Amino acid sequence: MLLQALASLGRRGINTSASFGRAGLMLFNALVGRPEPRKQWPLLLKQMHSVGVQSLLIIMVSGLFIGMVLGLQGYLVLTTYSAEASLGMMVALSLLRELGPVVTALLFAGRAGSALTAEIGLMKATEQISSLEMMAVDPLRRIVAPRFWAGLISMPLLTIIFVAVGIWGGSIVGVDWKGIDSGFFWSAMQGAVEWRKDLLNCLLKSVVFAITVTWIAIFNGYDAVPTSEGISRATTRTVVHSSLAVLGLDFVLTALMFGN
Repeated sequence: MLLQALASLGRRGINTSASFGRAGLMLFNALVGRPEPRKQWPLLLKQMHSVGVQSLLIIMVSGLFIGMVLGLQGYLVLTTYSAEASLGMMVALSLLRELGPVVTALLFAGRAGSALTAEIGLMKATEQISSLEMMAVDPLRRIVAPRFWAGLISMPLLTIIFVAVGIWGGSIVGVDWKGIDSGFFWSAMQGAVEWRKDLLNCLLKSVVFAITVTWIAIFNGYDAVPTSEGISRATTRTVVHSSLAVLGLDFVLTALMFGN
């Protein structure tokens, strides 16, 4: 009984280590396998439309409502201390430092990441990947690299849009509804936001999250069992693993950026 438990534990450890190794090699090949001009740029643009443009609606709607909730809750708290003029600062810093990159990454994982996993898993199940290998076409260069770079480019842009729409939502509640002076709202935001500490760190977080989420999504699709049940499990793993990785990395990055 004990030996069986130890054998099962060791087998799982070996399988996990092998999966990390395959995922690392895939990430390296994706980073090296940049799309070639004329040949693969159309593939990159197509994938950017799929993972980026088609995610735009959910990003904008979510950003608007989160910004409005921040504006409302922030106003209720700040009025207790007669500091409602600082609402613009609170909304902007909350979105730039935390909510913008994190919520965008979680939405991206749920919408685009799951779609990437299902698409690649279906290509594996229908033997399209094997057909490419038989035709001497590198699947990593043809399938993985364009999708990886599309995710890496799209998520920072989506984060910027999310933050901008969220700030607009906060201003709708604070200025148009609650009657805060627009000059106070925007001047407090302008005086508090710093280029390096806030804007640059926001973009850095979004790039790290983009690499993580896209990498997990592509690997789970490429490594999925080529059955309908296997693809379903791989899609679930993508959302769960990506969400946990984003939240864990967010703490690490926040501690490094703002911990001192």
